[in-house]
Amino acid sequence: MTAGEFRTGSIFKMDGSFYKVIESATSQQQRQSSIVRTKIRDMETGVVKEMRFSPTDFFPDVELSFQKMQFMFNEGKVYHFMNVEDFEQIAVDESMIKDAIVYNSEDATFTFKYADDKLIEVTPAETFVIMKIEECPPAVAGDTARSALKNATLEGGLVIKVPMFVNSGDRVKVDTRSGTYVERA
Repeated sequence: MTAGEFRTGSIFKMDGSFYKVIESATSQQQRQSSIVRTKIRDMETGVVKEMRFSPTDFFPDVELSFQKMQFMFNEGKVYHFMNVEDFEQIAVDESMIKDAIVYNSEDATFTFKYADDKLIEVTPAETFVIMKIEECPPAVAGDTARSALKNATLEGGLVIKVPMFVNSGDRVKVDTRSGTYVERA
C-alpha cells in the first residue's frame, strides 16, 4: 500500500507498529510535489499524531483477520471473551477494549481485528445496538426552552444525550460509530 492509497480506516505498518488512518488528504502546491497529510492513531498506544508522506511512500501489506467474540466476565482490568464459532476463550486487557466495552449489553458481540495475527482493535460487531437506560433524570415541564436533550447513563456505562421523553428503564437504539441516540426501541 502506498500513502497515496490511504483512506479513512486504512491500517498500515510503520516502524514495527500498526497505525490506523483517521484523516487523509492529498495536497499540491505550485512547483512542488504532492504531499499526503494524515492524522493517524497508533493501534497499540492510542496516540494520535499528524504526519506528512509522499504519495509514493510504500508500506508493506497488512493481513487482516476478524473474529466475532462475546463478552463473558471480567477480573479487574482483564476481560474474558468467547469466540462464538469455536468457543475458544481469550483474555484481553482493559486498555485494548475500553472504547468498545461501553456497548456491552445482553448477547452483545464484538469484532476482534487482528493484523498479522496480533490483536489491534476491538469494536462492537453491530452498527446499531439496543441498550437499556440505567439512570436518567426525569423531564421537567417547560424545559424545552433550552436544549431538548438530557444525559442518560446506559447499562454499559456509556453516557449519551437523549430526548426529554426518554426515561430510566427505557430501551434505546444507539449508533456505535458515534455513540449517539438514534431512537427509542
